[in-house]
Amino acid sequence: MTSGSGIQIPSRLPLLLTHEGVLLPGSTVRFSVDSPRNMHLVSHRLLKGTSLKSTIIGVIPNTRDPEHDTDDLPSLHKIGTAGIAVQVVGSNWPKPHYTLLITGLCRFSVTSLLKERPFVLAEVEQLDKLEQYTSPAGEGVTAEDGELGELSQKFHQAAIQLLGMLDMSVPVVAKLRRLLDSLPRETLPDVVASMIRTSNKEKLQVLDAVSLEERFKKALPMLTRQIEGLKLLQKTRKISPDTEKRVLSVRKGRVFPVQQLNLDDEDEDDDGDDTTALERKVRGANMTEAALKVFINFVFYFFFWTIYLVHTHTSPKTHSSDCLDIRAARTLLDNDHYAMDKLKRRVLEYLAVRQLKTSLKGPILCFVGPPGVGKTSVGRSIARTLGREFHRIALGGVCDQSDIRGHRRTYVGSMPGRIINGLKTVGVNNPVFLLDEVDKLGKSLQGDPAAALLEVLDPEQNHSFTDHYLNVAFDLSQVLFIATANATATIPPALLDRMEVLQVPGYTQEEKVEIAHRHLIPNQLEQHGLTPQQLQIPQNTTTDIIGRYTREAGVRSLERKIGAICRAVAVKVAEGHRVPRSDASTPESPAKQGTISDPHTPPEMPIVIDHTALKDILGPPVFEMEVSERLTLPGVALGLAWTPLGGEIMFVEASRMEGEGQLTLTGQLGDVMKESAHLAISWLRANAKVYKLTNIVGGPDPLEGTDIHLHFPAGAVTKDGPSAGVTIVTCLASLFSGRLVRSDVAMTGEITLRGLVLPVGGIKDKVLAAHRAGVKRIILPKRNEKDLEEIPANVRADLDFVTTKNLDEVLNAAFDGGFTHPQLTSKL
Repeated sequence: MTSGSGIQIPSRLPLLLTHEGVLLPGSTVRFSVDSPRNMHLVSHRLLKGTSLKSTIIGVIPNTRDPEHDTDDLPSLHKIGTAGIAVQVVGSNWPKPHYTLLITGLCRFSVTSLLKERPFVLAEVEQLDKLEQYTSPAGEGVTAEDGELGELSQKFHQAAIQLLGMLDMSVPVVAKLRRLLDSLPRETLPDVVASMIRTSNKEKLQVLDAVSLEERFKKALPMLTRQIEGLKLLQKTRKISPDTEKRVLSVRKGRVFPVQQLNLDDEDEDDDGDDTTALERKVRGANMTEAALKVFINFVFYFFFWTIYLVHTHTSPKTHSSDCLDIRAARTLLDNDHYAMDKLKRRVLEYLAVRQLKTSLKGPILCFVGPPGVGKTSVGRSIARTLGREFHRIALGGVCDQSDIRGHRRTYVGSMPGRIINGLKTVGVNNPVFLLDEVDKLGKSLQGDPAAALLEVLDPEQNHSFTDHYLNVAFDLSQVLFIATANATATIPPALLDRMEVLQVPGYTQEEKVEIAHRHLIPNQLEQHGLTPQQLQIPQNTTTDIIGRYTREAGVRSLERKIGAICRAVAVKVAEGHRVPRSDASTPESPAKQGTISDPHTPPEMPIVIDHTALKDILGPPVFEMEVSERLTLPGVALGLAWTPLGGEIMFVEASRMEGEGQLTLTGQLGDVMKESAHLAISWLRANAKVYKLTNIVGGPDPLEGTDIHLHFPAGAVTKDGPSAGVTIVTCLASLFSGRLVRSDVAMTGEITLRGLVLPVGGIKDKVLAAHRAGVKRIILPKRNEKDLEEIPANVRADLDFVTTKNLDEVLNAAFDGGFTHPQLTSKL
């Protein structure tokens, strides 16, 4: 028996057991070989064989995973395909395996198994002979006879139609078209079934069809299905400007089936629009009611987004008219916020320019300051002032750029970005957007959201912002963007360059008292169901809360403390049910002052919170005036530091002991602060003779035979920055000289190796922190003298500012009576 190529297959064939893919005669398939039996077949037969017959093997499907064929022979399919291995490629990654390229020759059946190890060898019988096929009656027939001839003719015409629907400019398609005319009709079912999209189960049906007539009958429906699929695909690609047709209809919340719609005839001209093609595809899918409902919800969800935003983009009704009354705006800002003069002045400037030039693009304002100073509430007040809609977008922890630009619709769970979502929420195209915590954006494998914000915040680009989900350009130039941040250090420079930074410093003690009685106390009374006739907090009590229970730049902790007082009083009011007395308008009268320490006696109304009641509710004071207590030994100095939470005081402590001149630094210091410590040591050693500094044994070098330990308390808090340089020098000078630093002085400034004092930032926050701690003298760099203009007048009146150019002036101001002898000062 011979195949169509004239090659007679051996009666004994090694069998390649496959679990993926089906090889049909006339087709070429690539198989991956990694099971033990198949690996042995390749290594012992294909790689060692030298004749043509040694490359002929049997490819037969099995019903089990070859990974589990080490013990028992898997179930073999009854019919296989003899093939010739035209290529063998080996690889060791990720594990040893071969890749075989095999061309099918003919069918065979297994008559008996000769051996199972190391690979399967079987006695086979060739089934199909390409020269002549046998009919069920046993007569020799060809593909042109009778019913078989009609089937072969119909199959041939369908194959030509299929290739005609493909692009003939593709070389592979043109080659298949020429091959179709040259191939015998008997080979068409196998060749075409291997080319078109079919499952392995369907290919097995063709493989099992030994009779040629049965083979045509099995393969023809697969070919017809492929042609219909291509027809539908071509129709869905037709596009027409007519977009008024709708696939689905929803009336009064009720979903109407597709069959009830006014559908065009399927046989109409191909000039229909894309929605017509979509409705045909939906109708042809025969979806269940549940699936159809899900489809409808998705389609209308996307349609609603697009229509709504296009309407918002273009309709005059969705544009808010600005209320440009400068006097009314000034009054509203003053009523909502106490202090913040610089910030309110900039907002009024924007409103004034907007009144004179209506086409002004919205500026990108960035409020930078510690928490609790009212950055977010100022943004809300600006929206009220303008009469615009307000929307807050929280950016803290956002690490995916799709949160800004939206997800592409190809992803599962895709949705528009936060910008487009915000526009949908407010329903206008010129709202006030507050981008909260822009300094806390993250970065991940999903992209950099800070980079995505560049287009949003650039007035030259945001007139055509495109969300990935909708893929429709939207004009954001009319949106007033306001960003908030605690610090600018973590904002990317490119993003920071697109914003106008407005510093919002912390409040003074007097400002906090005024804010508490104007806003915080009335708000907390309302939230807790109390009235001024039931609870009163005098100003001296508020001052006590600010100084002894809260030390912060903002007023958030102060508001929480007032809330705690209101809750304690609410319990007493609820227990006593006492009606407020009509003469309870003099809270300072001792007879009217109530205490909440006695749980049995109902208090008189109003309850006035004095120092005793404050201790009962809030407990012992959290903060004490500890500056004077800690500056009682040499080697201690007080510095000023800036943090994203506001200004803070910072103690620096030093001690020395016998050793080898080593310097130990503790307190979680950054590299810059460690460098400041080494600078301070070097400068003091270089000037030890001028200042008469000695070591522990009296020598002229402060480090000879001495170890120095420099510590910054609050060791759990990371500290860094150059502004502690003057404090470190003062601390070490106190240690080496044995003199005490003044107990009422704090300082800040960067130093150089030559003893110069350089300017630093955050002066206002640092000064306010020193004022809260009871400091009376502050040492600053001379070049920071201009920053004192931002300090409130009442704070400046309480403090003595000393501006310095070099470390000699710093030391003279830090110690009582100065630090150097008058005759030596001129030498520096």
